[in-house]
Amino acid sequence: MEAIASAKYLRGGAQKARLVVDMIRGKDVNQALAILRFSSKRASTLIEKCMRSAIANANEAAEKANIAIDPDDLWVKTVYVDRGPTKNRRRVRPAPQGRAYREQRHFCHVTIMLSNDDKPEAVKGKARGKASPAKPAKLAESKGRKRGGAAAAPRAKLAAPKTQAGSKSEAKPAEVANAAGEKKAAKRAPKKKADA
Repeated sequence: MEAIASAKYLRGGAQKARLVVDMIRGKDVNQALAILRFSSKRASTLIEKCMRSAIANANEAAEKANIAIDPDDLWVKTVYVDRGPTKNRRRVRPAPQGRAYREQRHFCHVTIMLSNDDKPEAVKGKARGKASPAKPAKLAESKGRKRGGAAAAPRAKLAAPKTQAGSKSEAKPAEVANAAGEKKAAKRAPKKKADA
């Protein structure tokens, strides 16, 4: 059995209310109420009212259908937030040097659907924090690929050049370093002018 409640024209933007709504999606009613009660977001108190209204709607629908329902068995099946109107709700805030900033007062509509049916497996897995089975396959595919661009550049510099056995430049690293050091020392030494 399902029950729906909606709260319209709530103060605050829809984006801010969605942050609160995302925390309670798929949770049990008692757990969701606890999250809303102790959340520091301003929208949480209004969403909590809507949640309690949905619980009351579920009890009322159960009484009409002559069914016994336990409110503790309910869980949040669907919850979403829609944008409300901002037209004709604009305000002007005084700004420096005689200017005025326009403010829009945002409103939103919240809809909550509760259910006492068994939770599907996908909702149970998300509630516990398990990854869906499709993600590891994607990760396995991406690990096999070569990385390009800036991510591959440092690796290419660290690889030492391979020398072949019959090549002319079979110099040891120490000899190469000594030769480079001698060239620098020669540049630093003062040059003597030839007397003519």
